[in-house]
Amino acid sequence: MTSLDILTRLAGPSQFTGAPFGVDIDAFCMALQARGGVGVYVTRDDRVAEAALKVASFMAPTLETISIPNWDTLPYDRVSPTAGVAAKRCAGLARLAQGADKQPLLVVTTATALVQRAPAIETLKQASLFVSVGDEIDQKSLIEYLTVNGYMRAGTVRERGEFAIRGGLIDLFPPTAKEPVRLDFFGDTLDALRSFDPETQISTGKLKTIAFAPVSEILFTDDVLAEFRTRYLTAFGAPDGDPMYEAARARIRRQGLEMWLPLFHDRLDTLFDYAGPEALFGIGALANEAALERLGQAEDYFAARNEAAGEERSARVLAPGALYLTLQELEAGLSSGATARFMAGAGEAGDLGGMAGRNFAPERMQPETNIFEVTAAYAKAKRAEGKAVVFAAWTEGSAERLISVMGDHGVEGLTRVYSGEAARTAGLCVAELPVEAGFETQDLVVIAEQDVLGDKLANPRRKRKSASFIAEAAALTQGDLVVHVEHGVGRYDGLKTLTVTGAPHDCLELEYAGGDKIYLPVENIDLISRYGSDGADSAIDRLGGLGWQTRKAKAKKRILEMAAELMEIAAKRALRKADPLNAGQGLYEEFAARFPYEETDDQLHAINDVLGDLASGRPMDRLVCGDVGFGKTEVALRGAFMAAMAGQQVAVIAPTTLLARQHYKTFK
Repeated sequence: MTSLDILTRLAGPSQFTGAPFGVDIDAFCMALQARGGVGVYVTRDDRVAEAALKVASFMAPTLETISIPNWDTLPYDRVSPTAGVAAKRCAGLARLAQGADKQPLLVVTTATALVQRAPAIETLKQASLFVSVGDEIDQKSLIEYLTVNGYMRAGTVRERGEFAIRGGLIDLFPPTAKEPVRLDFFGDTLDALRSFDPETQISTGKLKTIAFAPVSEILFTDDVLAEFRTRYLTAFGAPDGDPMYEAARARIRRQGLEMWLPLFHDRLDTLFDYAGPEALFGIGALANEAALERLGQAEDYFAARNEAAGEERSARVLAPGALYLTLQELEAGLSSGATARFMAGAGEAGDLGGMAGRNFAPERMQPETNIFEVTAAYAKAKRAEGKAVVFAAWTEGSAERLISVMGDHGVEGLTRVYSGEAARTAGLCVAELPVEAGFETQDLVVIAEQDVLGDKLANPRRKRKSASFIAEAAALTQGDLVVHVEHGVGRYDGLKTLTVTGAPHDCLELEYAGGDKIYLPVENIDLISRYGSDGADSAIDRLGGLGWQTRKAKAKKRILEMAAELMEIAAKRALRKADPLNAGQGLYEEFAARFPYEETDDQLHAINDVLGDLASGRPMDRLVCGDVGFGKTEVALRGAFMAAMAGQQVAVIAPTTLLARQHYKTFK
């Protein structure tokens, strides 16, 4: 079906059957690009929304896309949404409030977010701020803006919605930016604007301008707080010492404050208002059911909160209609304009000319069948029909592995691509595309990694942290015990600013026995490490005493003795030989591809070290340590597989019968 056909159907509310995930997004993006304006694609939950964003970016890389998530809390929860989610939601709403201009704008959201009310469009427009290098900015006013709009002051900026003040520098992490930014002032003039890495705090690039949006939907201006008091009295009566009310009046954001959102605004709008009457809406599979479920949830939780409060006192919660759309409002919004409902289907081609892809589950159940040979034959057959074939991988690592494994089975010339257009040109390719199931259109076949290997649970990879125990003062809390390399065990008593040679200097205050103190400059923080466990005052050393120096001397002597013993053992081991074990990469890559998670950095290091030991021709001398559930068994599996494929026997020894049984099932 062409974009013209889809647009014709979208003149009013319509329904498309047999539209698997991927086909519907491709069709929706195609129609939006031909139509222009705002398009809102609604998914059933956050996980599908994240995948939809990536699929849309792949299928239509030139299309501007934004995400508007829902709060990651239940209705009437006593906790607030996490700072990252709240900031991302405000950023999406602020961008949508600006409109689509001439270029089409795709909004990906969830059913829960669709039924949730939001601050009025004008409120977010007025709360947005743009600054450029060379602007005259009153720093006091900027800090007030950040506080009013939900930013939290921190010692070090790491998360969205945080800011820190360092003399003439202000670090902050706007919700619209990929990295935090550092504002360098000369007086009241913004002299420089740089992005920086939140892990290392090192600058990564220069910027000319930056846009700020609120990170909370509750704004603590004087006018808002005055109106809040009036609305509170109207809704609940006298506060009677309500701690949530008192905290809000003092500009303190307590957990769960968001359930009073209507009390802080003259009115609330909906996503239908933000998108405008001309917007194109796409309702993904099961999204409508998810929206109805959230509305029912809100009714149930509202009743539960009132029941828990009892007759003697008020629960001080607002009715569901104040925070969420009513069923009538939802139906009216979806029926008022161009709305497409995509109903999932499998097998025969649906209304959009696409269908669900091939699932290789039957072949996976046959031990004598090589699943990769079957997949390769299928890809070649589809390519022979004139269709482009894309292997969709969850992660960058699995994409490289698919190229290697498929190449070993005759699918040669596989390359990485980053857009649907490039895929159609390449013919046979691999893309990082998070789809749980493949699909097929008139000219494209997507084979999902999960179709071939079964469940794949890709966890986001975390950056490898520095080996230092304490990287900065923010890693310490007042009262922590630390060890100074020269003075021994002391107690960290906070960060103090001392005036040294006429200039302020940040120092760590360390307290020792007898009330003695030393002030350690923050740039010398590498001289201390965290004490092994919390202890009493008796564990603290005395400054200038002999206790710490005596313990250090004994430890050094014992370390030298141990080093001599280890050197003797290592020398004897180095003289011994072992058969190098290497089963070849082809079989190993196939085996590793069946691991249902993405390997962590530490796992990859351990696996590579173990395989290097096996191939070195020397006896292995390695201990792999890690907490429960951190992937030690997978390291053992890789090493055992390599040894077995090289013709050696492998013995797995466990301390208990239960563990032996678990490992037996896993290895089998």
